[in-house]
Amino acid sequence: MDNLQYSPLTLAFLGDSVFELLVREALVKEANRPGSELHKEKLEFVSAAAQAEAFRVIESDLSEKELDVFKRGRNAHTNHTPKNMSSADYHAATGLEALFGYLHLEGETERINELFQKIWEARNFE
Repeated sequence: MDNLQYSPLTLAFLGDSVFELLVREALVKEANRPGSELHKEKLEFVSAAAQAEAFRVIESDLSEKELDVFKRGRNAHTNHTPKNMSSADYHAATGLEALFGYLHLEGETERINELFQKIWEARNFE
């Protein structure tokens, strides 16, 4: 099956775990610290607002195909938007997750790492 044939929400389902694993690995590599601290920092980085900002960091580096995958994820109809975040951030986060899910299915590990590294280095942009 062509990976573009998966629904954007299916790609986001997978991409959520890909992105979270990258965040967890980066946090562990930074310093050995208590699990509760790692969990707290991870939650801040995988929030919809943080993922929406992460997209803005890499947006200009995306290929046309990557941007199309993001847009499919962003525009996907979801059944709900969590109360503690804006609809725009939630949809942008879904788009970012769809992109990471798609790249994972494509076996584009190097590209995933390249994009994530740029996001990680810019994480104190606020």
